[in-house]
Amino acid sequence: MFTIGDFARHGRVSVRMLRHYDATGLLHPAHVDPASGYRYYTAAQLARLNRIIALKDLGFTLQQVQAIVDEKVSVEELRGMLRLRRAELETAMAAAGSRLVQVEARLRAIESEGHMPTNDVVIKNVPAVRVAELTATAASFEPEDIGPVIGPLYDELFRRLEAAGITPTGPGVAYYEDAPEGNGRISVHAAIQVSAPLQDGAFRILDLPPLDQAATIVHRGSMDTVLPTAQTLARWIDANGYQSTGYPREINLECPENRDDWVTELQAPVTRP
Repeated sequence: MFTIGDFARHGRVSVRMLRHYDATGLLHPAHVDPASGYRYYTAAQLARLNRIIALKDLGFTLQQVQAIVDEKVSVEELRGMLRLRRAELETAMAAAGSRLVQVEARLRAIESEGHMPTNDVVIKNVPAVRVAELTATAASFEPEDIGPVIGPLYDELFRRLEAAGITPTGPGVAYYEDAPEGNGRISVHAAIQVSAPLQDGAFRILDLPPLDQAATIVHRGSMDTVLPTAQTLARWIDANGYQSTGYPREINLECPENRDDWVTELQAPVTRP
């Protein structure tokens, strides 16, 4: 048998926690010395301790943990619960990481306030271009809503183009519109330039209309950090007497594996009031 201190060390828990589990009935000592009151545990009790800790980490209350371990949950069932919890934690970590990126982007946008670019923005005509595209709907134009939609769209578009034997002839063109259902929802178009007949099928091939006037700026880095660049463009449009007439298009000029090395041109349609 082990003393409570030895058992705590083997179980990688605190003595205080073991005493609490004893008091709540979750894990009683195998033996208590009637004279000294010392608690003693056996190695076999590590199995129950491991289940208690695992279930607690899954988010169950101690009352729920007791009900589960007393019902003798199998190793396979417990493994399934742990896998599910791991997936939930990974999703939460990814979401937290994305939020941190957006916070940093907002901070950079704040730091750039009052610094008007002199030669970053160019007004130009954008000709019509033929593209293949897939479309889906995002909950809003916020980066955390756009990113999870447009990435899978492009993955699926490339898969379908390869299956159809169509090779892209130019850069990707992401563009956005207010969704027909409203409520702030956005129609997300993941497109790429192709040379192929117009069609509707596994994907749509269409001619994207020209932009008579577009205020353009180049963003370098992941699109998760595009906010300061987009707001620099917006300040330039306002300061130079133009008016925006739609969402900016995003032209993927360079898309290496490292997203921090991406080069993207924003093309905001504008007009003179």
